[in-house]
Amino acid sequence: MTLDQALDAMRAHIDPKRAVESAAYHKQTREVLGVSNPVLNDLTKAWRKDLSVDERVALADALWNTDIFEARIAAAKLLTQARMRPDEGAWELIKSWVPQFDSWAIADHACMAGQKRLIADSARLDEVEAWVTADPWPDTLWTRRAALVITLPWTKQNNPKPEEQEARERILGWVAGMTSLKHGAMQKAVAWWLRDLSKHDADRVRMFLMEHGNTMKAFAVKEAGRHIGFTPEDLPAPVVNDPDEEAVTDMSMAQTDTNGPADHTSEEE
Repeated sequence: MTLDQALDAMRAHIDPKRAVESAAYHKQTREVLGVSNPVLNDLTKAWRKDLSVDERVALADALWNTDIFEARIAAAKLLTQARMRPDEGAWELIKSWVPQFDSWAIADHACMAGQKRLIADSARLDEVEAWVTADPWPDTLWTRRAALVITLPWTKQNNPKPEEQEARERILGWVAGMTSLKHGAMQKAVAWWLRDLSKHDADRVRMFLMEHGNTMKAFAVKEAGRHIGFTPEDLPAPVVNDPDEEAVTDMSMAQTDTNGPADHTSEEE
């Protein structure tokens, strides 16, 4: 599978109407083909089956470098696989993408691939930690945000093993350091990490919010506490509501694996 063959396969499914809608929805200036997510899933599944790990990494790199919206998503999907040996090349490529993130859909698909590589080797959290304090802020919004998206698997365990609990607490320290970053996309990422954790450890999230919630925006506290009945009114002191406070729905984590408005199901629906 060459780059040209991959692009030809995607271009066979171009939908001009979807392309216009998707470009507007995701605020894209790069080329958008209008290829649906189910099509990208089918294509990349077939490519993964036919290519070796090294060939997948090479094709993912080439697709990403086209800077085509769907090609970058396809690049991430090529590497979204639990079992991949060896996986050092895939991890290095995913890391190289992080400073280039500028779109939540692309970033979140890439982070989904990165989640698999972190689960495979949790020592890589040492490398992710450098993203948490990347400077200068806010130019590094997407890099810092990626540290939370890529570590979402550590919110999922009901009965974490000691090493999983240690990693969870480590990441919660990163989350605490981001609560004062007032950009809406960062506040939403903080809120969603906590909200996902609240489904499995409600008491820990309540404790976190009581300690750090006053530095968060009110909408973020509300979102973080959605499943545990915690609201901004439960904080020991009121949060300061900004006049332009909003939930920033176009920078949500792609939990539903979408790449356009026709596929999109908002986390807030």
